[in-house]
Amino acid sequence: MKYMLKIATIAIAMSAATSAAALDLQNWSVKLGVNKITPKVQSSDMTAPSLPGTKVDVGSNTQPIFAFAYAYDSNLSAELVLGTPYKHDVYGAGSIDGVGKTGTVKSMPPTIFGQYHFLEEQARLRPYVGLGLTYAYFYDETGSAALTALTNTGSPTATTFSVDSAWGLSTQAGLIYNLDEKWFSDLVVVKTFLKTTAHFSTGQTVDMRLDPLAVSLSLGYRF
Repeated sequence: MKYMLKIATIAIAMSAATSAAALDLQNWSVKLGVNKITPKVQSSDMTAPSLPGTKVDVGSNTQPIFAFAYAYDSNLSAELVLGTPYKHDVYGAGSIDGVGKTGTVKSMPPTIFGQYHFLEEQARLRPYVGLGLTYAYFYDETGSAALTALTNTGSPTATTFSVDSAWGLSTQAGLIYNLDEKWFSDLVVVKTFLKTTAHFSTGQTVDMRLDPLAVSLSLGYRF
């Protein structure tokens, strides 16, 4: 199951490319850029046995992204956003704030948006908003020595953990700067509402509301 989403992502991208070739390319656009995801974590206490008030936090990460968009008319469009995997550091928080990194986790969050663009197509600046659905796929979770010391003190067995993949609602606000009729730059802010649970090999769990904020800057081309 670990690599199913990778395969699905490739299939979606190939499908989009094939559809673009089959349809009128003037309705399609592509863009490539960089995206920074910053989780805004609200963590529950880790279940027993653990120190009361044990919580977790998740660090930010920046990776390349690419997207395909199809314009139904001058205002309405659909966009599929993909990218390379993100790698997030996981830290102790709450009563264990200061213990440092307790692990790492990778994620792939493909998102599909429906968008509404304001102003005329010829406008130099075009703001837009979007509403979409994100599937956050978590994998390759790796615990640190600090995690083992906290959850399995004195044991030679390292603590491992997994994070549940989850669906989330995403909202989008963007600003397109049209360089000419074909080329454009795109500044986008996305807020995703996402809740998941981490499961530890020692039996504890932690519920997390990640609610990441993402900011991206891309260069795009219209066919």
